Amino acid sequence: MPVSESDFSKLDVAALTEAQAEAELARLAQVLEAANTAYHRDDAPDISDAEYDALKARNLAIEARFPALKRADSPSEQVGGAVAEGFSKVAHAVRMLSLANAFDDADITEFDERIRRYLGLAPDAPLAYTSEPKIDGLSLSLRYENGQLVQAATRGDGSVGENVTANARTIDDIPQRLTGAPDILEVRGEVYMSHPDFEALNARQAERADKQFANPRNAAAGSLRQLDASITKARPLRFFAYAWGETSEALSDTQMGAIERLAALGFQTNPLTALCDGPDDLLKQYLRIEQARATLGYDIDGVVYKVNDLALQARLGFRSTTPRWAIAHKFPAELAWTRLDAIDIQVGRTGALSPVARLSPVTVGGVVVSNATLHNEDYIAGRGNDGEVIRDGKDLRVGDWVQVYRAGDVIPKVADVDLSKRPADAVPYTFPETCPDCGSDAIREEGDAVRRCTGGLICPAQAVEKLKHFVSRAAFDIEGLGAKQVEMFYHDDQLPVHEPAEIFTLKQRDAKNLTRLANRDGWGETSAGNLFQAIDDKRRIPLKRFLFSLGIRHVGEVAAADLARHFGRYETLSATLDAAAPAADRHLQADAAEAEERRSAMAEGRRARIKPARDAVWEGLDPAAKSAWEELIGIDGIGATVAVALVTSFQQEAERASINRLIAELEIEPDDTPAAADSPVAGKTVVFTGTLEKMTRAEAKARAEALGAKVSGSVSAKTDLLVAGPGAGSKAKKAADLGVETIDEDAWLALIGDA
Repeated sequence: MPVSESDFSKLDVAALTEAQAEAELARLAQVLEAANTAYHRDDAPDISDAEYDALKARNLAIEARFPALKRADSPSEQVGGAVAEGFSKVAHAVRMLSLANAFDDADITEFDERIRRYLGLAPDAPLAYTSEPKIDGLSLSLRYENGQLVQAATRGDGSVGENVTANARTIDDIPQRLTGAPDILEVRGEVYMSHPDFEALNARQAERADKQFANPRNAAAGSLRQLDASITKARPLRFFAYAWGETSEALSDTQMGAIERLAALGFQTNPLTALCDGPDDLLKQYLRIEQARATLGYDIDGVVYKVNDLALQARLGFRSTTPRWAIAHKFPAELAWTRLDAIDIQVGRTGALSPVARLSPVTVGGVVVSNATLHNEDYIAGRGNDGEVIRDGKDLRVGDWVQVYRAGDVIPKVADVDLSKRPADAVPYTFPETCPDCGSDAIREEGDAVRRCTGGLICPAQAVEKLKHFVSRAAFDIEGLGAKQVEMFYHDDQLPVHEPAEIFTLKQRDAKNLTRLANRDGWGETSAGNLFQAIDDKRRIPLKRFLFSLGIRHVGEVAAADLARHFGRYETLSATLDAAAPAADRHLQADAAEAEERRSAMAEGRRARIKPARDAVWEGLDPAAKSAWEELIGIDGIGATVAVALVTSFQQEAERASINRLIAELEIEPDDTPAAADSPVAGKTVVFTGTLEKMTRAEAKARAEALGAKVSGSVSAKTDLLVAGPGAGSKAKKAADLGVETIDEDAWLALIGDA
C-alpha cells in the first residue's frame, strides 16, 4: 500500500529522506508528549507500554540517523510528564531519571560490554550487578530531614514533581520517622497496589457504581494523586524503596549494601533483589523472576539491573535522561507465565460445554488476567480441531505453569506449558460427560469439536443464556431488560422468568403479587412501568428477528433473514419443518451410515462405498417429507446443518411447547422484504448455477431478492427459473429433467431490465 505524502509512520527508518524524517520526528514528539501526559499526569494511559516503547525506539533511531534534526523538545530528552493542576510543585534536588530499556538477551550482553568498554575493563574482569523486579507503579521521592518525613513528591518531568506529602503520610509502608538515618535523605521507590487489594477496591467501586480501574498501576497512581488525602487513606497503597536522591552521607559503597541499609531504616525492600555475576547470571535471574511473576501478588513489568559498585556508578555517570550503569529488561508486553489453578466448565445457550482456565492473576498487556479460554477437550489434550498437534502435544493440567497471551483485546489464551514445573501429583484432565449444571448427558457428535449438554430447557445454564440471547440487540432488544435483569428474574422466587413467554406475562403476574416489582430494591414505579411498557412495545416482531431470537444453533441473523425471506410467514415455515422431520432423521442416519462405512473400509483396507451407504437409508421416504426437506436445504444460504438444527428444535416436545406459548403472546409480522410491483420474477424461485460473468453470485442473489424472487441453492420441482452460466453441470441437467425454464445470464439481465 503506498504511503501518503504526509504519513511516514509506516516507512522503515532506513528508507526515510531527511524531509520525511523531520516530519516524522515532529509527529512522534506530539504523540509521545500526549502519551506521557495521559500516563504520568492523568493516570489514564491511552496506548500500551509496548506501543510507547516502540514509538520511543523509533524516535531514537531517527535521531541517530539524522542527528542534526534532533528537536529541542525531543522525547529522548524528557522524563515523565508535566505536573497536574491542583498540586504544588517540588523541585527535585537530584533529578529522577528513567531507565533505558532492553527487550532481549542480546541487549543485556551489549549492556555489559558497553560498560566494560567505558570503564576499560577486560571481558573476564569481575563485575557484579544487582537484579530486582521492576515494579509497575508510581515513582515517589520521600525527603527526610533529621529523621523526619518533611516532603513527598511524584517524579513529574524528572526535575519538578507534585507535592503529595499529605497523601504519602497515609501509606503504612512509609515511615514517618527514621532512627539512625543521615541528616538529609531522599528515599525513592514505587507506590503500588497488590492484586488482592486491587480486586477488593474494584469490588467496592462497583458497589457504589463508581469508576473501576483497568489495572493496579492505574489504581495506585489515581489513589496517590488525590487532592483529598482522606481518599488516599482509604485506598490500600504499598511502597517499595529501591533508590535514593540527595543524601548528606553515603548509605553504603555498594548498591546492595544501600538497599540493605534502607531495609534496616524501616523501609520495605524487594526480597527478590539479588547479586549477579555477569550477563549469564542476570538472564538466569530474569527467568526466575518471570516464572515467579504470577505468585508475587503485585505487578512487575520487567527486571532492573544495576552496577553494584557505587564508585563505578559514579564513574559511569548519566546520559541526558538515563544512567549508564542501569537498564530495565522488559517482559514481552502480551505474554506472561502464571499458574493454572482450576479448569471450570461453562454451559452456553446451545449446550456447548466450554472449558475456562482459572489463573493466578497476572497483568498481560495492561490488563489483569485471571481467566483464559481453553476452547474444548481436544485443546486441553494438546490437539487442534483437525487432530493436529499443538503445544508440541503437551496437555494442560491443574497446577501447571502456563504462558498466556492477549492479541489486541481478545480473550486471553494459553500459549504454552512448562513441564519442568508440573507438580508431581498433577493428573490428566478428564472432560465431563455429564452437564455440570443439570446432570444431563453431554454428548460429542461425529464431526463436532464440542461436547454438548442434552438437557435443553431443563438445563438452567442453557435457559439463562437463551434468555439473554432472546433479549439481545439483534433479537427482541427490550429496553431495560438486559443480561443483569435476566439473571435476576430467572432466580426470582416471586416473579420468575424461565422461558421467553414469561417475559410477556410479567406485568399480569406482578399485579397478583403482594410484593410488587416497583417496591423492590433498585426498582420504582417509573422503572417498573417503563419495563412493562418496553415489553408491550415488542409484542409485534418481524419474522426474521423472531427466528433469530429463538437461539437455535446455527441460525444466526443471516440464516434467519434467509428463512424469513423464503417462507414469508411463520405458519408456512412451521409446516415445512414439521413435514421435513422424517427426512431430517434420515439425513442423520445417512451421516452415521457414511461414517460407519468409512471406518469399515479403512479397517478392511478397501475403498469406501459412500453413495450406496447413504442411498440405502433414504429408500422408502415419504415424498412429501422429501419435498419439504429439499425445499429447506435448497434455500440459498441454508444447508443440511441449519435444516437439521431447525427441525430438531421444533420436534423437541418441550421446546416446541415453549415456542407455542411465546407465539401466543406475540404478533409475528410477515417478511417485509420489498418487491418491485412490476417485477417479472416476484414470487418466483430462482436458482443460479455455473459462472456468472457480469456480476458476482452475491450481487445476483441480492438483485433477485430485491425484485421479490426467492433464491434457492438447488433445483427442485418448485424451481421456476434456472439462470445457467458457463460450467453449469448437474443442476442444468436436473432442470431439464423437471422441465424447469433455463436461461443464460444475458437473458436474465434482460428479463429484470438490467441489460
